[in-house]
Amino acid sequence: MMVHLMAYETIIVDVEDHICVVSLNRPDALNALNDTLLGELADALEDAQKNEKVRCIILTGSEKAFAAGADISVMANKNFVEAFMGDMFTEASNRILAIRKPIIAAVSGYALGGGCELAMMCDFIICSDTAKFGQPEINLGVSAGLGGTQRLTRFIGKSKSMDMNLTGRFMEADEAERCGLVSRVVPAKKLRDEAITAATRVAEKSMVAVAMVKEMVNRSYETSLDEGLLFERRGFHSLFATEDQKEGMAAFLEKREAQFRDK
Repeated sequence: MMVHLMAYETIIVDVEDHICVVSLNRPDALNALNDTLLGELADALEDAQKNEKVRCIILTGSEKAFAAGADISVMANKNFVEAFMGDMFTEASNRILAIRKPIIAAVSGYALGGGCELAMMCDFIICSDTAKFGQPEINLGVSAGLGGTQRLTRFIGKSKSMDMNLTGRFMEADEAERCGLVSRVVPAKKLRDEAITAATRVAEKSMVAVAMVKEMVNRSYETSLDEGLLFERRGFHSLFATEDQKEGMAAFLEKREAQFRDK
């Protein structure tokens, strides 16, 4: 049963079974990111983190746009001191990145600038065949500011990242999958179902193991290979202290479905 959660101004939050779906909802602005939206999004994700029923989160937009960028009207008149001392985007992005439950971005249509960067802040991206990714900030006389030069480069390599950040060109869905920006591409009409199916599969796992894996993969971007392998190995070893490891391996040997209890 789908439960419609508290009313927000710029997002819609639904919980069905163990999945929380957060939909960006500024249709008149193609879901452009502003302080209100980012603040409400961080609030909703923190609520999902605290909600014991929620085991996986989906972040999505409309069929036309996931998010077409940050709201230019909010930024146009800022000077350096205002942007720097206000630490534009930092607080909200830090709150989003602190969420320990897995977040799947389901992207259709435009994911540009801050929209592309928000999708990259999720744990993986499933997109429709209509998706278009881009970092066109260069056209406004600025650069990306939410990870578009950093995460994008780590995901797709220097040459393609430079191409996108310097020319402002859009990347179509097939190219995004080919170069590793997204995990899979599906027909637009099947995007929500595909995301729900993926989230349901994640929700069936041990949440202890899921949280550990999320930490491990994210750690790989922060350290050397040797240190990352040590971090992975220690996490792997530590999972042998859980009841879920005993249950998961017993279920495999007994050829039955595991009944994880997150313990």
